[in-house]
Amino acid sequence: MTEAAPTNFEFTLKKTDGGARLGEVSMPRGVIRTPAFMPVGTVGTVKAMYLDQVRETGADIILGNTYHLMLRPTAERVARLGGLHELIRWPYPILTDSGGFQVMSLSGLRKLDEQGVTFKSHVDGSLHHMSPERSIEIQGLLGSDIQMQLDECVALPAEPREIERAMEMSLRWAERCRVAFGNQPGKAMFGIVQGGDVPALRIRSAEGLKQLDLKGYAVGGLAVGEPQHVMLEMLNITLPVMPAEKPRYLMGVGTPDDILKSVSRGIDMFDCVMPTRSGRHGLAFTRRGKVNIRNARHAEDMRPLDEQSTCPASRDYSRAYLHHLVRSNEALGGMLLSWHNLAYYQELMQGIRRAIAEGRFADFMAETIEEWARGDLAPV
Repeated sequence: MTEAAPTNFEFTLKKTDGGARLGEVSMPRGVIRTPAFMPVGTVGTVKAMYLDQVRETGADIILGNTYHLMLRPTAERVARLGGLHELIRWPYPILTDSGGFQVMSLSGLRKLDEQGVTFKSHVDGSLHHMSPERSIEIQGLLGSDIQMQLDECVALPAEPREIERAMEMSLRWAERCRVAFGNQPGKAMFGIVQGGDVPALRIRSAEGLKQLDLKGYAVGGLAVGEPQHVMLEMLNITLPVMPAEKPRYLMGVGTPDDILKSVSRGIDMFDCVMPTRSGRHGLAFTRRGKVNIRNARHAEDMRPLDEQSTCPASRDYSRAYLHHLVRSNEALGGMLLSWHNLAYYQELMQGIRRAIAEGRFADFMAETIEEWARGDLAPV
């Protein structure tokens, strides 16, 4: 007899090992095993991947992007077509970000005030207005399961006064998003901690969001060019203030090393374009570290990227063939390396979860970093 799907959004913290946390998010559309890596499907597609492949790598959830989808094909059209899950043939959980980061980073023209942001589309130059309420409305039209508050993300470095202004605005917008979201059984809205690289502002932001009693909390405004040690320092400061019984999501992070070190501090969820973007440019992440398949040393190497992997792209295709495809600018090269990278990320998350369950996360982390440091196979 199959277990009935949960009707509500629930987070269960199953075990801790040092700062690392093993958990589970249960939703009507499925279970998200945490720590989780969420592949990025910006415009309704994880680039160069079939979504059934993405699922087979071990992904429980993917991302969609509010800014991009509101411009093309538009949220209203997606809703008329049955919602994003139906349109893209992904029946599992989807998280949508609020669009705030893209408005700040992609728009050639924008005007920000208390009501929201007016911006010019990078696609056709048309003008649009995004308020906290409109962001939640769009995410609802898309049908996403986890919706993010609209926030203002300030690029670092920045003046403390500017970081404080944006953080306070984001807090006020979080309250408006919470009201607009209302009560949606089985779905969740997450708040986003801002505050740049100023410890006191990070703490104020986290404490302010905690008062809203949201279903989950993200750490935003990092992985925007600051050194890793700054990101980790902000996590050390911020995470103790965030509710332990709610999921914690570090937005836009990152490398396998970033993920390991962030898990050790208590992060539960990650997303990043890095595995697919790197794959399209010939860079593979492996248990032996990074491999640039464009390098001439791979031109006559018939060994696979990883003979131990369960992923066909990693195990069944030679480095020589991958090198040829990438150097010839063949689309298949980017497809295979994206597949490999996503599979490696999910294998890493699986190893992390197993290690926390067994109470040996610190050893797993040290062994993994040591294996990366040993480097790739010797050339043939």
